Amino acid sequence: MDTKKLVLFIIFSSSLLFLWEAWQKEQYPPATTAGAPAGAPAVVATRPHDQTPVPGEKLISGGPAGGQTSAENGAAVKPAGKLESGEKIVVKTDIVIAEIDTVGGDLRRLELLLHPDKEDKSKPFALLQSRSDHVYVAQSGLIGEKLPSHKTHYTTESRSYDLASGQEKIEVRLQAPETDGVRVTKIYTFHRGSYIVDISFEIVNQGLAAIQPFSYFQVLRDSTPPVGSVFMVPTYTGAALYTEQEKFKKIEFSALDKGNATYPKNADNGWIAMLQHYFLTAWLPKDKTPREYYAKRLGENEYSAGVIVPVGQIEPGSTGNITVPLYAGPEEQSKLAALAPGLDLAVDYGWLTVIGAPLFWLLSFFHSWTGNWGVAIILLTMSVKLAFFPLSAAGYRSMAKLRVVTPKLQRLREQHGADRQRMHHAMMEFYKTEKINPMGGCLPILVQIPVFISLYWVLLASVELRFAPFALWIEDLSSPDPYYVLPVIMGVSMFIQSKLSPQATDPIQAKVMQIMPFAFSIFFFFFPAGLVLYSLVNNVLSIAQQWQITRMIEAAAATSSLTPASKKK
Repeated sequence: MDTKKLVLFIIFSSSLLFLWEAWQKEQYPPATTAGAPAGAPAVVATRPHDQTPVPGEKLISGGPAGGQTSAENGAAVKPAGKLESGEKIVVKTDIVIAEIDTVGGDLRRLELLLHPDKEDKSKPFALLQSRSDHVYVAQSGLIGEKLPSHKTHYTTESRSYDLASGQEKIEVRLQAPETDGVRVTKIYTFHRGSYIVDISFEIVNQGLAAIQPFSYFQVLRDSTPPVGSVFMVPTYTGAALYTEQEKFKKIEFSALDKGNATYPKNADNGWIAMLQHYFLTAWLPKDKTPREYYAKRLGENEYSAGVIVPVGQIEPGSTGNITVPLYAGPEEQSKLAALAPGLDLAVDYGWLTVIGAPLFWLLSFFHSWTGNWGVAIILLTMSVKLAFFPLSAAGYRSMAKLRVVTPKLQRLREQHGADRQRMHHAMMEFYKTEKINPMGGCLPILVQIPVFISLYWVLLASVELRFAPFALWIEDLSSPDPYYVLPVIMGVSMFIQSKLSPQATDPIQAKVMQIMPFAFSIFFFFFPAGLVLYSLVNNVLSIAQQWQITRMIEAAAATSSLTPASKKK
């Protein structure tokens, strides 16, 4: 049996099943039922002195509030995206355009000017949105009797703010209605060249009694993933949490649906975020301050994840302040690591992170040297290929030896075809006589698989490749080749490789190997150009190495076959 062909056949079959499963998930996402799941874990913070309900006890359409939920009072759950709207406040900086709604002071829309929309490159990508079919907004408020929440109607002096030349930040102040002598101002601070937005509450207590409010900061969104190819492996969309004690932990929407999500709730460090392919939003409370994390399913296709932070006691005549930064932008690993511990883990390579992270570092290094991500991919592929050169060479030598003796193996099959046991015994004896390890061509491939899978995830998850040009017609390494040139060349390279490999003596395996170059070319039509480029370069280098080794082995075999004849003369 040609073991190498069998391994490749298994890999090919598994890939087909993997892609079919991804397509099924894309076309038929799991259905969710309306209403809060029975037995869902409640998030309970230490209550303020006024005993106001906190998140997880009473939630109305996206966050903390007093009173009954819609499910509790018998009304239908409000669909995601149908938030109450007031007046829009537009903020423009050098890299974002934001829309703040006076209802709740929510950040309802955030356009990233440096990142084009995937479907229309003439428009900036909108990370935060509030539409009838998709909701993804940042909300915040205070917990305490008559204190403003994300349902409060705020007022402001202006409806438009622009970051002027030479100005480093813009401050947007929203005024809540004064109650019982307590005046609350919600403040947004946008910074030049930064995706960090500081959200603050300034609480002036002019009443007769001390107050002890809590603040909450949350993201409300549905489970709709970003637009992508149906043949791409679905990346994670959902909540995530990081603490120093338990490190990075995903909080999947499906777990919230079932009410069995587990995560650390109380800490004095860490962050909570909503992740999707290439982008994230994350609340980053200051370290060494107590906080409580929560994540909830609010209704059908509606979820929230956030953090509660105490403001502290505010005596009459005093002012209290609380600020929590919100990061809403691309998953640029080098910048995320500097913002908060563990935030770079939002770029998730799964169990292969230990391999993927160094590979991305090397890819970034090559990009800083060349200024072109496509060239960086080529250099990275060459580096990995060079690192595995001795291992690959051993495999190719074994394959070349098998190629030389394939005619003899075929004769053994014909001679013992009727008796499979004798045939296998004869083949093993033949391998022993010829000093050939039939697994020699497979083991090097198996050892390299984790590295190449890591490379796949690095190229798939790196926002740096989004709309990154390579050369000529390749203007976006994260999108498929528009003219399918790279996939076609990839198919040709696979065909050449198959010709250099030992011919399968089993007819079924032979047919599979003939189909594989064509089948994989079809799949690569829908893969990002960066991934196809990596595979193509890897194949070209493999062909060169395999051809050279095969030529040397065949030449040596031809020389040894002529030696006895020369001695007779």
